[in-house]
Amino acid sequence: MSVTAPVPVLPYRGRFAPSPTGLLHAGSLTTAVGSYLEAKRHGGEWWLRMEDLDPPREMAGAADAILRTLQAFGFEWDGELVYQHDRHELYRAALAQLVAQGDAYGCACTRKEIAAAGHHGADGMVYPGTCRHGVAPGRSARAWRLRVDDSRTAFHDRLQGEYGQRLQSEIGDFVLLRADGFWAYQLAVVVDDIAQGMTDIVRGADLLVSTPRQLWLRQKLGGPAVTHCHLPLMVNAAGEKLSKQTLAPAIDARSAAAGLRQALTRLGHAPPPEAGEVAELWQWARGNWQLARVPAGPIVIA
Repeated sequence: MSVTAPVPVLPYRGRFAPSPTGLLHAGSLTTAVGSYLEAKRHGGEWWLRMEDLDPPREMAGAADAILRTLQAFGFEWDGELVYQHDRHELYRAALAQLVAQGDAYGCACTRKEIAAAGHHGADGMVYPGTCRHGVAPGRSARAWRLRVDDSRTAFHDRLQGEYGQRLQSEIGDFVLLRADGFWAYQLAVVVDDIAQGMTDIVRGADLLVSTPRQLWLRQKLGGPAVTHCHLPLMVNAAGEKLSKQTLAPAIDARSAAAGLRQALTRLGHAPPPEAGEVAELWQWARGNWQLARVPAGPIVIA
């Protein structure tokens, strides 16, 4: 399946979808800035969604802190602020549709069994298809997976260029509902993007590897075409993605103007000295934003 990412005919609608597993850092702020400016450049909407489907990994109070930080930096979002923990019925309905279509199946495999039988692929171990034709006698399904094939699922990213995968050999049938009972990111993000009418997905380049899976799932759910733009990844001096796991420091909302200036500069848009306040920086950025000036990355933050 080749996905050419035509320009949607609907008005532009993008989103920023942080996960409250930690506070905003330089990488997530830069992504928010880029996605916001792309939406405004196209005269479109910019929505906010809190992706809070993994309670064991969530940080107490992080969701509220993220909202306060975004407000301090002058972000204004459109539409209804939604939380994924309120949307389980949508995810259940999507899984039921995929099961009814014969696209999803129950899987009894453990991680240890997959590691022993599979091989390393584009994003971890490739599922070897053990339960594709039914769960072995005496065992029960622990998770639900989506069937894929080995045709190339490809698309044109507006910043990173052509990207694609042969899903069966590089990823394998992937999880929709996890063995611990939590919804998989791949299912929730696609269902929400379809339900909220997103037309343009602008996010960090760490999610480039997930996009062929999401395009495959979107097609199975009958979702409309979308475009993609994966902004440069922010990494530390060791080349690791900035994250809670790599001890990326939280951004300081008390220094919003300085933080916004840094984010714009990293995106190839260094503001002039006379743009000193947050409102002035946004005014300048909205009038000067051009995706062609944004580097593909990665960008090292010392």
